[in-house]
Amino acid sequence: MRSQNPPEKFRFIADQMLGRLAKWLRLLGYDTLYLNPAPDGKLIEIAKEQNRVLLTRDTHLMERRPIKKGIVRAVLIRDDAWEKQLAQLVSEFGLSPRKFRDSPFCGECNSLIQKISKEKVKEKVPLYVYQTHDYFSTCPNCGRYYWEGTHWERINEKLGSIFGGFS
Repeated sequence: MRSQNPPEKFRFIADQMLGRLAKWLRLLGYDTLYLNPAPDGKLIEIAKEQNRVLLTRDTHLMERRPIKKGIVRAVLIRDDAWEKQLAQLVSEFGLSPRKFRDSPFCGECNSLIQKISKEKVKEKVPLYVYQTHDYFSTCPNCGRYYWEGTHWERINEKLGSIFGGFS
């Protein structure tokens, strides 16, 4: 089912302190696991097995042997604000944004979202949304629905400030 995976070279796993960052990475098209709660050993194990970059704010986790020896790649996230956290990753990895609306990942659960016909969402979304939008997507795992609402412009403006001209 991962055949639609984007061609990005980075896949992430975020610790429990970075839920908001994980959501934004997903919405930008990056495969980002977020387990809350998850013991440090489990995060390291998954990062190693799935070749993911471990994102953490935990300085003690950064001292674990697999990270210190370079077996697992990890990044210590320095700031509390998700915008600065994302800016740090843009700087360190040269991340590039996709069009926000084209992300293949659900912002809530990291599953691949699928296009769905307008007729199939009639009873699932607010009536006004159904009447004013033609294109919808859904997450087959958590059931969340997506459409291009008025919030897209504000999101793109925020991301533009992080990525320097995102559109």
